[in-house]
Amino acid sequence: MPDRKAVLYRMVMPDHLCPYGLKSRDLLERQGYDVEDHHLKTREETDAFMDKHGVETTPQTFIDGKRIGGYDDLRVFFELDPPPEEQGDTSYQPVLAIFAVAALLAFGLSWHQYGDMLTLRALEWFISLSMAILAIQKLQNVESFSTMFLNYDLLARRWVPYGRVYPFLEALAGVLMTAGVFVWLSAPVAFIIGFVGAVSIFKAVWVEKRELKCACVGGSSNVPLGFVSFTESMMMLLMGIWMPLKVCLM
Repeated sequence: MPDRKAVLYRMVMPDHLCPYGLKSRDLLERQGYDVEDHHLKTREETDAFMDKHGVETTPQTFIDGKRIGGYDDLRVFFELDPPPEEQGDTSYQPVLAIFAVAALLAFGLSWHQYGDMLTLRALEWFISLSMAILAIQKLQNVESFSTMFLNYDLLARRWVPYGRVYPFLEALAGVLMTAGVFVWLSAPVAFIIGFVGAVSIFKAVWVEKRELKCACVGGSSNVPLGFVSFTESMMMLLMGIWMPLKVCLM
């Protein structure tokens, strides 16, 4: 197969090494291209390059004399991403990543404790760890989360501070349920926030048919409010019922 060549211009300065330039070079090499790598070593050199080619950003890649563009443009060129006009502004990736990691942690804990991944305790850990990880996402920017939360949560609309308290309650319930202690505290907390959340989401999505972003993974979320969010709230609600019932049955 004939050599495929690409010309890449990227910023490599003493105080700044462009990460997208490195990603562009790596992507080109993984696609089988021989990269002619040009370093823009000063601000003046970078500005002159951008003026010459009529662009506002670097890196810039050229293939067969044609300018492809930056890293995102390269991904589209190689059909790794759809064109911008076909890309939606919503994504389930953040919440799916959280649930996947929580599930693996739960399986690992169950294997360590019982020698079996598929146990009832593994399911409990999956839910409680998911709660704790989701709470971490919200706690990164409580103010931003609480603002988005006000779009649909019925209790937060009546008592605005609830939006700022919610992440701490979710974290508390998740940690206590993971440890299996103070069920008298964790169960009511999980039940209340789960019940209010489920009712609020059901009303906003299926009754009022509003298209909103879920605040479940923080205030900058692109996760649509809907089934996944409703499931999260229902899991907390059911854990709030199951944990004290389990204590009574023991």
